[in-house]
Amino acid sequence: MLHTRTFTLLLASASTALIALPAFAQDQPADPYRDTVTIGAGVAALPDYEGSNDYRITPVPAAIGAIKGYGFVLAGNQLSVDLIKDKPGPVWDFQAGPIAQLNFNRSSSGNIDDLRVRALGKRATAVELGGYVGLSKTGVLTSPYDKLSVTLGYRHDVSDVHDSGIWNPSVTYFTPLSRKAAFGLFASADIVERGYAQAYYNVSAAQSLASGLPVYTAGGGLKNWTLGAIGSYSLTGDLLHGIKIVAGGTYGRMEGDIARSPLVAIAGSRDQWLGTMGLAYTF
Repeated sequence: MLHTRTFTLLLASASTALIALPAFAQDQPADPYRDTVTIGAGVAALPDYEGSNDYRITPVPAAIGAIKGYGFVLAGNQLSVDLIKDKPGPVWDFQAGPIAQLNFNRSSSGNIDDLRVRALGKRATAVELGGYVGLSKTGVLTSPYDKLSVTLGYRHDVSDVHDSGIWNPSVTYFTPLSRKAAFGLFASADIVERGYAQAYYNVSAAQSLASGLPVYTAGGGLKNWTLGAIGSYSLTGDLLHGIKIVAGGTYGRMEGDIARSPLVAIAGSRDQWLGTMGLAYTF
């Protein structure tokens, strides 16, 4: 699964209304922390690899929730947990916790349409472990229930596939429009270390002969930035319970040495789009 950070932001943004809006319920529980879990599945249109101009449709599972004030997000191939208990109500809130992700970028040649990139060979699946910190505020602009979050994450490959790290700053804003509908916006970026850039975007002399792409050595730095939107509408119940449809999309732009790589500049595109739609159930 590619563009995993972007898709994780789509799903995590949709969960904000479910986790942070207990006051939307008609009957307030004695416990100020409302346990909520959302499970869902959908389909996403993703580039064949990060920087490709060919797209494919893939199924995506998800699970999002909060138990006694501790939040978690399982979005496809990434799991994150907030180990700092959320405070109920319109307050400032700190987040920090671990992240684990499987990076499938170019791990299957059969999923790459471009024969030149396919000739470069595939990469093993990378296991990336790390953590994140963040700060959020509930009750910002539209109501006591909208939420603005700023986070910074870092993951490092522990499987020797690229043996380097990825930084992920992001900003997310989410607001309920009614008891049944909610909408969000977000921005994020990926900043990669040299090992990541060279593992996925280098072209060696032997690879150049096999593919016809020019020899290239990539350096680290800003890989891409992304802007996105997400919406959720309850088909049964409301934002806190029942079946809902979730849809979103992003536009991203590849940058720096990676954007100049032949995999992007010749065989792909700096402009990257992602779209997803699915059903979820909250209980």
